[in-house]
Amino acid sequence: MIIDTTEVQDINSFSRLESLKEVYGILWILIPILTLVLGITIGVLVIVWLEREISAGIQQRIGPEYAGPLGLLQALADGIKLLFKENLIPSRGDIRLFSIGPSISVISILVSYSVIPFGYNFVLADLNIGVFLWIAISSIAPIGLLMSGYGSNNKYSFLGGLRAAAQSISYEIPLTLCVLSISLLSNSLSTVDIVDAQSKYGFWGWNLWRQPIGFIVFLISSLAECERLPFDLPEAEEELVAGYQTEYSGIKFGLFYVASYLNLLVSSLFVTVLYLGGWNISIPYIFISELFEINKICGVFGTTIGIFITLAKTYLFLFVSITTRWTLPRLRMDQLLNLGWKFLLPISLGNLLLTTSFRLFSL
Repeated sequence: MIIDTTEVQDINSFSRLESLKEVYGILWILIPILTLVLGITIGVLVIVWLEREISAGIQQRIGPEYAGPLGLLQALADGIKLLFKENLIPSRGDIRLFSIGPSISVISILVSYSVIPFGYNFVLADLNIGVFLWIAISSIAPIGLLMSGYGSNNKYSFLGGLRAAAQSISYEIPLTLCVLSISLLSNSLSTVDIVDAQSKYGFWGWNLWRQPIGFIVFLISSLAECERLPFDLPEAEEELVAGYQTEYSGIKFGLFYVASYLNLLVSSLFVTVLYLGGWNISIPYIFISELFEINKICGVFGTTIGIFITLAKTYLFLFVSITTRWTLPRLRMDQLLNLGWKFLLPISLGNLLLTTSFRLFSL
């Protein structure tokens, strides 16, 4: 049997071309994900630096200034220090639960970024159930806290994990009811559709004006979800040699703080998307129609403008949350649970019923 060498070369070149196409396809899938992870990492480092600078200004002190220009590299230096520190594991603890707990807390929050639109047609996954996917995935984080507390084989850690999970669950319900009210107003669960529904009247089309009660409840619930003052009971427990982080050290200890700042950033982004118009320029359409349409321009310029507007609104909310941390006193555990179950839950439920009634009468 005689095989033509040209046919063999054609077959080899074709197979090589197909393999290159597969490699390019994998790269085009990985590049957006890696870009999003890189942006999130930079955003967390900026938040840590802002918190230290703002708290220093409020307390009339200098703040970080030696690690890099203006102390910009201080958060990176702290991360490298935790990375090279020794990881201590309790001798009688459950090693698997002890190691998996911090990872679950971080991964469950990282996945939430996939449904956030940073600009016009600039979202990793535009799903029809985007906001509910965020709520469902963020509900996994308390499981990581429980696993961390139970795996430490420490009664203080276990009680701290139970209290942290109770705090998270208590404020997820009002948060979900507020999101459901926004979905009713927008006739969609997609984050992109929710932003588009607010773009009709510019600044006055924000859901902030149509849902002021829901915005306040969402703001308080998101601060409690992120364990920020005045709701940082897990951190207060650590000061009393308790809390689910007691037995942790090194990078596992750092992952809990990374999860806290990731949760703060994702909550700020969802405040921007749900209540502050997302990437839209907040100028009324009746005044300057050309500027109102600027972020619908296709290409790099329009996308860049949309990302800049989204981040500007996000960091405005971050400034409010950081200022709140260094201004208000801490609540007790009973006050925290009473606020969630006796006040925020009935208010958010009433807001949902009121929104549903208005939607029914408008049909």
